[in-house]
Amino acid sequence: MSLSPKEFVPIFFDNTSQTYDKVAYWSTFGKDNLWKNEIIKKIQNADSILDLACGTGILTRRLATCFPRSKIVAVDITKNYLEIAEKNSTSFSNVSFVHQDAEKLALDKKFDCICSSYIPKYCDPEILVKNCMNHLNPAGQIILHDFTYPKNYLIQKIWNLYFILLNFIGIFIPSWKEAFFNLPKLIKTSNWFDSYKKEFEKNNFDVVLQNLTWHTSAILVATKTNCN
Repeated sequence: MSLSPKEFVPIFFDNTSQTYDKVAYWSTFGKDNLWKNEIIKKIQNADSILDLACGTGILTRRLATCFPRSKIVAVDITKNYLEIAEKNSTSFSNVSFVHQDAEKLALDKKFDCICSSYIPKYCDPEILVKNCMNHLNPAGQIILHDFTYPKNYLIQKIWNLYFILLNFIGIFIPSWKEAFFNLPKLIKTSNWFDSYKKEFEKNNFDVVLQNLTWHTSAILVATKTNCN
């Protein structure tokens, strides 16, 4: 790929906000819901939560429901996604939305938990971890989730065939054509799982990794135990 991972963000998301929720559900066979549930299970006693790259607010609203007494701030770089997130979240009084780039985050707030679904592969681990640390309370936790390329040979074959099918479907959904074509390349070349683990451990975090759905997705939980 000639573009950097972050340069794919406007290509993938500028014109897909209206259909994102449905595509995220059916293209993962409903596993997107399962993966977000796993993120929520990892959150411990958080009075304040930051949802990075909140998109249309799928995870944000689930957080608001599961943690009704927590203050939740949701951030996204793509304005039209953020507008939909706000529109669909008016019933939640504990949520606020901010239009910012996660790699240039400046909220003047700290949180007990920072979580994000699908952001790691687009960002520089050193920059994102540093920004998260600047917004994290002592003993807080950071939870990152994203796609991973499976290690099992048979699962790889199925995975590859499925993205060929999605690429064909993209012919009939022009707004998703570029995403369906380039996303598998981005996932295959991303080493976010190990890169973020290394970066967190360098900064004295305890790291727990969990593979999901035949290693096609993963969650990383980093906890700051050294409060000095």
